[in-house]
Parts: sequence; structure tokens; C-alpha cells
Amino acid sequence: MILGRVAGRLVSTIHHLSMSGRKLLVVDKLDAEGNPTGGYVIAVDAAGAGAGETVLVLDEGNGARQVLAGDDLPVRSVVVAIVDDLG
Repeated sequence: MILGRVAGRLVSTIHHLSMSGRKLLVVDKLDAEGNPTGGYVIAVDAAGAGAGETVLVLDEGNGARQVLAGDDLPVRSVVVAIVDDLG
């Protein structure tokens, strides 16, 4: 799992058919205290997250496909939770 903060959405004009209607998010990676690490990941949103929210990202292809219920989806990372508090 990756702790991150949603930086914004990613929009594409051409994409795999299975991605229609799915939101892609750019997520900045955070350390355990909530400080930016300098890295980022692009993830499919399964939690309804928006810009500025702290989230958990599952970054493992098979698990991501299971969350999205699609064995043939071209997906590696998925936002699975919105974090309310790091305290």
C-alpha cells in the first residue's frame, strides 16, 4: 500500500475500452507522517477521491484488478481508501 495525496485528475482522449467511465488520478507519494517523498503514481479511482485528499493506493496489478472486478483490465494501481486522519 502507498500513502498519498491526490494532486489531480489525468485525462486521456485515447484509452483502453475497459477504462471508459473510470477516473485516473495523479497521486503524490507521502511518508508515514504525511510528508511528500517526491514520487508519484497514476491510479484508477475506486474510492471517489478528489484533489487534495489523502488516500491509500494499492500498487499491485492482480490486487488492483480484483478490486475493479476485471481479470483483463490494464491496471496496476488503484485508490482503495480515503484517509480521514494520520493521527
